[in-house]
Amino acid sequence: MNVLLVQSDPQLASLWAGHLAEEGVSAAMARGQREAVRLLQTQGFAAVVLDLDLEEGCALAVADLIAYRWPSLPILFVTGSAMFADGSIFAMSANARAYLQRDVAPSDLTTLILYFGGYWA
Repeated sequence: MNVLLVQSDPQLASLWAGHLAEEGVSAAMARGQREAVRLLQTQGFAAVVLDLDLEEGCALAVADLIAYRWPSLPILFVTGSAMFADGSIFAMSANARAYLQRDVAPSDLTTLILYFGGYWA
C-alpha cells in the first residue's frame, strides 16, 4: 500500500511516514502542490493526506485534480486552523473522508489511513 503525504513540514511528514512504515505502508512525501501533482501523475496511491495550509500552492487545487482524475481516491485533510471546522470541506471535496487537526496522534492518523486506504479490505 502506498500513501501520499502532502505536508509543508518535512519533520511532521517524516513522523507520519514512520508510523505508516511500522504497518508496512510506504509513503511518498510532497511539500506543496507542484510536487504532489507530479507524484500523483507518476505513482499509484491508496490514500492521500493533504494539509489544507500548504506553503506552496493550493491544497484545494490538488483535491480538485484528485476528484477529477481519481474519483475513488480518499483524501484525509489535516489543518492547523479552524477553517472548515464546520464540515464544509466535505461539500467542497467529493473525495474527503476525514478532517483532522494537524496535531492528531500519529497512531490515530495511521489507523484512519489504513481504513480509508482499504488496508483491511
